[in-house]
Amino acid sequence: MRAGGLLAGFSVFSLFTYGYLAWDAVGDRESADRTAGLEKEREAEGPSSPSPSPPHLVFILADDQGFRDVGYHGSEIRTPTLDRLAAEGVKLENYYVQPMCTPSRSQLITGRYQIHTGLQHSVIRPTQPNCLPLDNATLPQKLKEAGYSTHMVGKWHLGFYRRECMPTQRGFDTFFGSLLGSGDYYTHYKCDSPRMCGYDLYENDNAAWDHDNGVYSTQMYTQRVQQILASHNPRRPLFLYIAYQAVHSPLQAPGKYYEHYRTINNINRRRYAAMLACLDEAVSNVTLALKRYGYYNNSIIIYSSDNGGQPTAGGNNWPLRGSKGTYWEGGIRAVGFVHSPLLKNKGSVCNELIHITDWFPTLITLAEGQIDEDIQLDGYDVWETISEGRRSPRMDILHNIDPIYTKAKNGSWAAGFGIWNTAIQSAIRVNHWKLLTGNPGYSDWVPPQSFSNIGPSRWHNERVSWTAGKTVWLFNITADPYERMDLSSRYPDVVKQLLRRLSQFNKTAVPVRYPPKDPRSNPNFNGGVWGPWFREEDKGKKKKKPNKNKAGNREKKKKTKKKPNRRKGHPFNCFAGR
Repeated sequence: MRAGGLLAGFSVFSLFTYGYLAWDAVGDRESADRTAGLEKEREAEGPSSPSPSPPHLVFILADDQGFRDVGYHGSEIRTPTLDRLAAEGVKLENYYVQPMCTPSRSQLITGRYQIHTGLQHSVIRPTQPNCLPLDNATLPQKLKEAGYSTHMVGKWHLGFYRRECMPTQRGFDTFFGSLLGSGDYYTHYKCDSPRMCGYDLYENDNAAWDHDNGVYSTQMYTQRVQQILASHNPRRPLFLYIAYQAVHSPLQAPGKYYEHYRTINNINRRRYAAMLACLDEAVSNVTLALKRYGYYNNSIIIYSSDNGGQPTAGGNNWPLRGSKGTYWEGGIRAVGFVHSPLLKNKGSVCNELIHITDWFPTLITLAEGQIDEDIQLDGYDVWETISEGRRSPRMDILHNIDPIYTKAKNGSWAAGFGIWNTAIQSAIRVNHWKLLTGNPGYSDWVPPQSFSNIGPSRWHNERVSWTAGKTVWLFNITADPYERMDLSSRYPDVVKQLLRRLSQFNKTAVPVRYPPKDPRSNPNFNGGVWGPWFREEDKGKKKKKPNKNKAGNREKKKKTKKKPNRRKGHPFNCFAGR
């Protein structure tokens, strides 16, 4: 950040911060009035039922938080709120997500692996006519069926090219946040490429221009959460999905949060630390609001990162290997915990295998909802595992199979014993074993001292010396969670068993949906806003009929140069398998 911009920004930051704190003051003054109104509503409902109501469900999803980047994992970044909530709840220390934003969010919302939604490859780009398949039931939809009010605040990143893909069409009563994967924390603008820029802040289905006040998104989202909690009746079950933008790049934070991190020389790490400090405070304010408005005693708070940290953007996953975007443990093993007065084993650590798809059946069961028999879920109900310390029903995790990712040059069917083409990027966990094939991604270990300079400096990294032609790796993750000892040559029979399991999963996969860019997505065609651009009438437009005058047509062909055929993209729909 340039010095001039930083100094100029500090005064603006202080104004934003004042507004953030001032809201709490206003909230305190209005709290009594709101409480009185809710009490009247409760009296009108009559005496309460002796059976407890379903719990309020609060899911907080951080963005790009590294495995080490929490106090209780040894970080130099202070996270007193996260540390306390985790210590009083259950820490999830064998908890897995996906290596990038869209995949983790899609699996949380559907309880299904990427191979079963067509989102196996990368993330949904702003310009792609793609979204979470419309024929997939979503978590908020099932919770609404169970009588919950459902609200989302924060980052969507599950596609928006048509209105049916928007959060309010996928089960949320209200939505306040961004549609894209990243953007400026203050202006809420995002440029996908030169001359392809737009505003990305929404209130339900419309651009939230009224909130274009330069407020830092972490604080703005927390204010909205406080407002939702203040206006809702705590006797009615609530699902609140808070998907913070932090700590994803761009690295921006209000000035006051840098106070404890001036000694961090690495500018990216310093900014990241300030962003995480602000996020920790935000979680504190959400928890206080749950208590203030009468939700806390019947609530379950789940905290999770969506993927591993990105070292080049300040995140750290030490002592795990790899980073965001990879299938090494540093990309997929996440910070996670559950905090709730309803937990039976408070203050404990859960080392059982848990995956982000498990939240779908777990939360619906807690909500006393129904899961249709025809829904082929990949998640398991793990509440008893978390709350009571029982064994996890999960024995394996398909981390992913991506058939269109860059193929490993030396991969082959022969290297996969004729069972699997090891050129394909894939990763699977079965009990203690983890198998990777193809190109798993950046694989260094990045220790904390890497951030002592401007880097992170590769001089401080533990570099990997690759064996020529290697496309298969096998690890015993229980004994070797840092993936330092490749056992693929020692246990070929285990490799074969896991390759067969991969092959079985692959038989259930639907085609990958990764359509090319659609020029109609440009915000300049949509009032300067990122938003739905596909119209149903576009789908039914007929081609112009050719001129009946064939002679005239032949003359025209002679006079005009032949235009090259344009490559056609995928059909404009979200349905899997088409």
